[in-house]
Amino acid sequence: MTHHNARLVCTLLAGVLGMLLFSPGPAASLTLHHIHGLSYSADGTRLYIPMHHGLAFYSEHRWSKASGPAHDYMGFAVTQAFWYSSGHPAPGSPLRNPFGLIKSKDQGQTWEHLGLSGEADFHLLATSYQTGRVYVLSPAANSRMPRAGVYSTRDDGQRWRAAKGAGGGGNPLSLAVHPIQDNVVALGTDQGVYLSQDSGEHFQRLAEVPQVMAVFFAVDAPDLWFSSVAGKASLTRLQWQTGQTESVALPSMARDAVTYIAQNPVNRQEWALATHRRNVYVSLDSGRTWQQIAQEGETY
Repeated sequence: MTHHNARLVCTLLAGVLGMLLFSPGPAASLTLHHIHGLSYSADGTRLYIPMHHGLAFYSEHRWSKASGPAHDYMGFAVTQAFWYSSGHPAPGSPLRNPFGLIKSKDQGQTWEHLGLSGEADFHLLATSYQTGRVYVLSPAANSRMPRAGVYSTRDDGQRWRAAKGAGGGGNPLSLAVHPIQDNVVALGTDQGVYLSQDSGEHFQRLAEVPQVMAVFFAVDAPDLWFSSVAGKASLTRLQWQTGQTESVALPSMARDAVTYIAQNPVNRQEWALATHRRNVYVSLDSGRTWQQIAQEGETY
């Protein structure tokens, strides 16, 4: 991954996903605009979607607006104990823009600043679910990162470790960290799926496919799920240790693409997908069948 490619990440994501506004309303008519992520709560009872103005969640077949500040959450990722994000403060907030790295201990009701406030906005941010290690792709240099590229921290941003990123090709679009082996990192680009087993120092291409919009490590299996777009949307389950792949059937997706993937950490047969056109789907059988719970931002 070149310095130039890393700097392009924010522009590319904005171009691919679009920039839309969020219209708040009661739970029965909640509208999702510009979905920024997808994660289950640690107890498996809620599916969270960070947006341009706050957080929405789906639980017990109902959509609701989450309590807490209506910030513009970017790079949203969760661990067993904490939430991490970047992004921008809500209108009228005294907080510095952009956030740099922030952390919540109470499911987004309050947030703690971990550094780089006013300097960095990490659109690509990923966490190791069990170890808590945080990775970011910085599109530019800042006071703690001397160059653009992949960085990681084990101590909530007190110290950042730079990675060479050798072997990664194309423009980065997605990032994931293994839930237990936090030296294992996946990178999706417009040229394929790349894997590093040394904390981002070196990457190897595992799949040569265009526009890898989402990558996600399964919690309970040696699988890396990834979505791509080559004329039509596709979803693939890849055993990253062997290279074996298996296609996962998707609902009909005309002119659409999967942009976020999540797995319920408690009921591990439950998976969720969010798309570019703001469609959201849930599967209770590991992707064999899907139920739609939002259509083009309109929630069911």
